[in-house]
Amino acid sequence: MYAIVRSGGRQHKVAVGDVLEVDRLHAAAGSSVELKALLLVDGDTVTSDAEALASATVTVEVVAETKGPKIHLLSYKNKTGYKRRQGHRQKHTQVRVTGITTGK
Repeated sequence: MYAIVRSGGRQHKVAVGDVLEVDRLHAAAGSSVELKALLLVDGDTVTSDAEALASATVTVEVVAETKGPKIHLLSYKNKTGYKRRQGHRQKHTQVRVTGITTGK
């Protein structure tokens, strides 16, 4: 059984026991968070009905806070002496999927 969940504007395919990185969740390490399921697949049964998915949840446990790679930005205009450097490093939350409930 696996599910498609939305977290931070992105969709992830998850199964029980998977560890994945999502955009930062405001939760402490060791706590559990419920994510909304967009699609459930159990063998040959595919559930995509909004009413059936309203009660379906995916429970994840927060493992750690991590950071993505450093991204360097450079703005430059020729012959004017204009240069601007900027950097960014996205924060992520590493989570482990502990359960998928269908709500039936």
